Amino acid sequence: MGVNSRTVDFLLRLEWAAVLAAAIAGYLFLDGSWQLFVLLILAPDLAMLGYLAGPAAGAIVYNAFHILVWPAILFLAGLYTESAFAMQVAAIWTAHIAMDRALGYGLKLSTGFTDTHLGRIGRGR
Repeated sequence: MGVNSRTVDFLLRLEWAAVLAAAIAGYLFLDGSWQLFVLLILAPDLAMLGYLAGPAAGAIVYNAFHILVWPAILFLAGLYTESAFAMQVAAIWTAHIAMDRALGYGLKLSTGFTDTHLGRIGRGR
């Protein structure tokens, strides 16, 4: 039994689902409110507005809000300043990114919104 791309894809999605569960657990540990979670869980997708400036600019803006670097920095800043709110927002942001990856949505390539580092998404797959 060999390892093929479907197996690897499944394992990556499973791994990101685990990150999603950990982010939600962390958020609950920080006593975050569900209202804030619901309000912000899709907020990073507002970065899609960058596509109004074209596919290259859109990919840059979208990707800037869909990498773990920024929520990790925000979490560490919240930890340093003892800001539960900053850590909660970081957990929500991480949950969003993990949810996207678990569903197979990757970072965007400059060739178009449906072209991602995980492959093509949408009807043209």
